[in-house]
Amino acid sequence: MAGVVVSGTQVSYIGQDCREIPEHLGRDCGHFAKRLDLSFNLLRSLEGLSAFGSLEELILDNNLLGNDLALPGLPRLHTLTLNKNQITDLECLLDHLAEVTPALEYLSLLGNVACPNELVSLEKDEEDYKRYRCFVLHKLPNLKFLDARKVTRQEREEALVRGAFMKVIKPKASSDSIAASPECHYTPLPSASRELTSHRGVLGKCRYVYYGKNSEGNRFIRDDQL
Repeated sequence: MAGVVVSGTQVSYIGQDCREIPEHLGRDCGHFAKRLDLSFNLLRSLEGLSAFGSLEELILDNNLLGNDLALPGLPRLHTLTLNKNQITDLECLLDHLAEVTPALEYLSLLGNVACPNELVSLEKDEEDYKRYRCFVLHKLPNLKFLDARKVTRQEREEALVRGAFMKVIKPKASSDSIAASPECHYTPLPSASRELTSHRGVLGKCRYVYYGKNSEGNRFIRDDQL
């Protein structure tokens, strides 16, 4: 079998540019494989994985798997890595894993949009990642490792209390509203004072609030400073 590496109960089929799991792989190795590595391929579907009913570890890094990912029932699977795929819907994935991988203890999702950190976007920070971990542990409370970190007791306790509320949903701006409203730069001044040629004094409210510890009222300007 070209490209297949077998070592005991470990089977690797890495970097073969396959778009689906080859039928011969399941036929020849499915009955004994406990660890299967299919990383660095072009997989969009996991059809054929049902032949590997005794899997304990499954490596699927660097493929093209998306939100339609569907695993067969794998009751012994304790390790699953899905790093650098195309998964964006975290809740859908976690609900699916809770159903088909009841023994799962190690999960890694780094490099997917569903896992918010700087590997995916520079706009994400540590707080985003903490909320993500809390939500994952709420959905999969038996995890011992998530991504590259061991799950702590404090994280478990927080997931019990707050995990259900850690899902982040970003509202999508409708294309109609964007098209209807021209670009507008914010100014705190009323519309009457925005013209450059208008010199009328105006009184209005500003969005900014001073939170400094020193009183703004103690700042004076002398006539010679004007």
